[in-house]
Amino acid sequence: MEDSCTPIKMGLILAFFLFTWPLLVASFDGPLYDFTAYTECKVRAEGPLYNGGILQEEKAGDVGRDDGSDGWVKIKGASSALIRASLKTETETFNCIGTVLAKSGCWSFLKGGFTLDTPSNLSILYFQNSDDRDVSIKITSSSLQPFSDQQWRINQQYIINNKRKRAVTVHVSNEHGERVQGATISIEQVSKDFPLGSAIAKTILGNSPYQNWFVERFNAAVFENELKWYATEPEQGKINYTIADQMLEFIRANQIIARGHNIFWEDPKYTPPWVRNLTSSDLKSAVNSRIQSLMSKYKDEFIHWDVSNEMLHFDFYEQRLGPDATQSFYESAHKYDPLATLFMNEFNVVETCSDVNSTVDTYISRLRELKRGGVSMDGIGLEGHFTVPNPPLMRATLDKLATLGIPIWLTEVDISNTLDKTSQAIFLEQVLREGFSHPSVNGIMLWTALHPNGCYQMCLTDNNFQNLPAGDVVDYLLKEWQTGELEGVTDDHGSYSFYGFLGEYKVNVKYQNRAANSTFSLCQGEETRHFSIQFRPNYTNST
Repeated sequence: MEDSCTPIKMGLILAFFLFTWPLLVASFDGPLYDFTAYTECKVRAEGPLYNGGILQEEKAGDVGRDDGSDGWVKIKGASSALIRASLKTETETFNCIGTVLAKSGCWSFLKGGFTLDTPSNLSILYFQNSDDRDVSIKITSSSLQPFSDQQWRINQQYIINNKRKRAVTVHVSNEHGERVQGATISIEQVSKDFPLGSAIAKTILGNSPYQNWFVERFNAAVFENELKWYATEPEQGKINYTIADQMLEFIRANQIIARGHNIFWEDPKYTPPWVRNLTSSDLKSAVNSRIQSLMSKYKDEFIHWDVSNEMLHFDFYEQRLGPDATQSFYESAHKYDPLATLFMNEFNVVETCSDVNSTVDTYISRLRELKRGGVSMDGIGLEGHFTVPNPPLMRATLDKLATLGIPIWLTEVDISNTLDKTSQAIFLEQVLREGFSHPSVNGIMLWTALHPNGCYQMCLTDNNFQNLPAGDVVDYLLKEWQTGELEGVTDDHGSYSFYGFLGEYKVNVKYQNRAANSTFSLCQGEETRHFSIQFRPNYTNST
């Protein structure tokens, strides 16, 4: 196929794939999701995923509720072009279901997806240039793989079972090494390995109900605004970290990890007014002072730093200090805090593919450009400010980013307040499940700091800390993604086995008038974790 706007027609079997099946079934013979993605332009295209999926049977294909749409794209008539895939059915139009920054002379991989809620007898999938240039487009190795609701959830659970959990066998013996059959054993997960947290604001200081509510749920935090330049130095030379210090004391006291957000914000609207008026030489001095002051004070305190926030959409500093400004920010941040992971943080990467400033390939291209310049860039930050999420597109985007092999975090997740609270909750659950079930996502942060007048877009509770629908979703998932308290007895081999979420565990064993307790860590691994605990005279075992 070759055209500047190439359609693939899909038709009659469409309705079959739109049936919603019961979620729980005795067996599953549906397709497993293929996480394969490519970000390098290749001389020869790879074969289609899923052997083409439903496109292998007929060129007029079929789509299901959640569909992975993939293909290799080659252009002619320009050195590079942003190619967008869109879909039109009889009842719905999807302006963007995937993009690729294609190059001339080689094949580029487009991976996307979409969700259909109503059947259609005719669907047209378009590949088109995102601007008005006359570009010829070739498509090869196309694939279209439908997943029902049930199949998608089973795929998610499959990944969770393999990446977020691990098999454990606890062996109980006496001081002579003899196995103890029939011992009562209880196991409790005391901390989680996966960071799931939220933004907090200074409103949490001195607010015991807010603090208790937060600590009961989350193991990670990020300061909403209190570390931003306009908050710590509203007037030149008058630096004040008092509020940030108090918030950090709360974090330390409750053994919570925290992200550093942010050193610089490229949007001039959120740059301190006095900074916007500086000449280039004075601005250079000011940014050097900012990095030195902030990073020296908080060295080793924050696990991450968002160094230059939203650089794909704004370029305040590079306009004034030159194209190497961002690179120097990362170099300096790494020098002052070499153990912190330095992030590139951006919006509209996983939320949509319609924003030409922050497509997945644009993100990757910018990150690689900085890496080539010697920048210590170790983390991918995806803000995640959604309206109506597209889970198949979100997963496809994560697949492409995962090819870089560096940590991926969802850093500011919320759902737009243009939607009602019930819809916010429904869509939040979709996003959180998609993030937690993707093997390359290392952590999730919600953007739900509570203020007397509400939250940025979405609150989890009211001002009395009574859950709103979104809060119910978070509590439900936190419980689902934690190993509950387990009780049982050792078998005739003196062992007790279970399948638990990664994290720290406490184990207690009783047999007749004897007792022992210990702790162990459950880290990611493919093999069963074996742990031994012994009864010893007048001795409580602890490791």
